[in-house]
Amino acid sequence: MPHFVWSKSFSTRGNMAVRAFTRLPFSVTERCNLIHTRASKTELVITQPDDWHLHLRDGDLLAAVAPHSAQHFKRAIIMPNLRPPVTTTAAAVAYRHSILKALPPSSSFDPLMTLYLTDSTSPDEIKLAKKSEVVHAVKLYPAGATTNSQDGVTDLFKKCLPVLEEMASQNIPLLVHGEVTDPGIDIFDREKVFIDSVLIPLIKKLPELKVVMEHITTADAVRFVESCKEGSVAATVTPQHLILNRNAIFQGGLQPHNYCLPVLKRETHRQAIVTAVTSGSRKFFLGTDSAPHERRKKESTCGCAGIYSAPIALSLYAKVFEEAGALDKLETFTSFNGPDFYGLPRNSSKVKLTKNPLKVPDAFSFSFGDIVPMFAGQTLEWQPALV
Repeated sequence: MPHFVWSKSFSTRGNMAVRAFTRLPFSVTERCNLIHTRASKTELVITQPDDWHLHLRDGDLLAAVAPHSAQHFKRAIIMPNLRPPVTTTAAAVAYRHSILKALPPSSSFDPLMTLYLTDSTSPDEIKLAKKSEVVHAVKLYPAGATTNSQDGVTDLFKKCLPVLEEMASQNIPLLVHGEVTDPGIDIFDREKVFIDSVLIPLIKKLPELKVVMEHITTADAVRFVESCKEGSVAATVTPQHLILNRNAIFQGGLQPHNYCLPVLKRETHRQAIVTAVTSGSRKFFLGTDSAPHERRKKESTCGCAGIYSAPIALSLYAKVFEEAGALDKLETFTSFNGPDFYGLPRNSSKVKLTKNPLKVPDAFSFSFGDIVPMFAGQTLEWQPALV
């Protein structure tokens, strides 16, 4: 359980809460209000989180962004959609070595590698992946669904069933970008159609296959995950899909730094996701989908999809849980559910979140250009630091 350290300073509302101690008994409502008031003045110590969905890119971009994730996260599932994609165990091992070289010398950050599933991936490659102890999952990108997905799967059941069967046998999870790519399907409906046409049939055909539905965006996805057996299907959830709805892409003009895939959805969907992750359910866990792009590639005639959240992700998740009155459930979501699902040990290290103003930079500047983070130029309330 998270450890709370209560502040000695109280607001006017806090003083009213203190005076309430002289009046007994408390009603349930009064007790909840008091807890919420005091929780808003805390330092919170939690088990160090992992990021179960992270893009680190390669080359100069990798060297620029890897330290941001390593600052607060102990481990991360690394996405394989490079150019060329990471389709073999040998390529995953080499990519891991590149990531480790990009980290500060004192870093203990552990990149957990994945393979990019293609129509030609073989069951033998899955066996090699298991033996490597480096590859922890295989990622399904429907061809054309998102950044660098042109080499993705064209027909999951006709082309990949033997591989999926081997993954189930080896207990290697399938990580799913859950959208269909049929141009006739409205972009806001692609997740729901994918659930109905791909995921539900897949679970029925291979109930022993572990599946993570990545970066869920809809109430439909919440209902699907909640309907599945615990330990067999889970979901990662991003900061942007917890905090923003689709209005954020267009308010005050086109906002390219709020554009991601899967695209942001209606407010009703955002609320459903917040309710799910703050409920304490073991089926949802942290996955930032932090996806860096240079400013000029975002602010262009054909801007790239992706939101860069790694440097402030923990602050954003704390914001969501505090506003939901669920800070006591933050650690379960950020630090327990992910390793439990993957069958990995929970971390022993700790992170302290302190209620101090945190100004988000307008951009992070590097020799190759700028990367604009989520909430650029704004002030957040929670500052994380390793204990």
